Amino acid sequence: MNRRFIMGVILVIIACCLLLTSLTLYATSIAGVTLPGMSSVEPTPTPIPETPTPIPTPKPELTAQGPLPVLQAKVAYLVDMQNGHVLYDIHGEQAAPMASTTKIMTALIAIQTGNLDQEITVKRDAYLHVIELGSSNAGLVPGEQFTLRELLYGLMLPSGGDAAIAISDALAGSPENFVVRMNLFASRLHLFQTHYTNVDGLTSEDTHYSSAADLTRLARYALTNPVFRQIVDTPTYTLPTTKQHGPHTWTNTNTLLNTYKGMLGVKTGHTDLAGYCLVFEAQRNGHSLIGVVLNSPDQAIRDQDVSKLLNWGFGLPMKVPAL
Repeated sequence: MNRRFIMGVILVIIACCLLLTSLTLYATSIAGVTLPGMSSVEPTPTPIPETPTPIPTPKPELTAQGPLPVLQAKVAYLVDMQNGHVLYDIHGEQAAPMASTTKIMTALIAIQTGNLDQEITVKRDAYLHVIELGSSNAGLVPGEQFTLRELLYGLMLPSGGDAAIAISDALAGSPENFVVRMNLFASRLHLFQTHYTNVDGLTSEDTHYSSAADLTRLARYALTNPVFRQIVDTPTYTLPTTKQHGPHTWTNTNTLLNTYKGMLGVKTGHTDLAGYCLVFEAQRNGHSLIGVVLNSPDQAIRDQDVSKLLNWGFGLPMKVPAL
């Protein structure tokens, strides 16, 4: 009996030793310790195959090809609104007089820095600007009061130089102060071929200029503002008589809004020096084009040039660009 008991004790001791050895080996492997006589070879990691970055599939885009349209305007520029690709460029990077297309900047600064519900009183200098310089006008009378929003329609639709003076007086204290803001904002937008000396574009000086490329860039930016976009796409705006002002009906000088399918704006201009000008945007089949013509010989030819340029642009094929 004693013998069996002793044998059982021995077996239990051996089992305990084996268990302790197994636990020690496990613990040392976790801790990175190699016991004497054991191999220190680490397992070779299984390489993870690299996943190549997928090459994006180019999207089809309008592709200029074939003969270019022949225009009578001395400056013309056409850009695909979706991607900024230039489709047509005749002297588009050259500085030139831009007449009342100046008012794009005037309106944009007023919208971004002013309170659209602010009441503005028309001062005598706005009236005299029309009388003395023969400016295009909104028929404003000194003492009339309008909201800034209303005056913006008077600025952009009939191209009111009087509205430009009234707005700049109210927001900056004077047209001269407002011009400082215009040039500062032009610099911020990297319009390096643009310089302003007045708020309405009525000038014969060679220090007031822009380029078709800059005007296109400015218009693309301005059209991201829904207030600006709504104003320039309005054919006619009517204000009834109120205690603040008399009746006014302002018709957009951009007659292509009524005659060219898909026309959305933007601004006309004309002086003897600048000729007939138009910054325009149009959309067909969900595709938008934006551009500029400067120095057309008359309004009819200007509108023909714009229509011809847009018809050509919308007729271009959609092709995947070559890689």
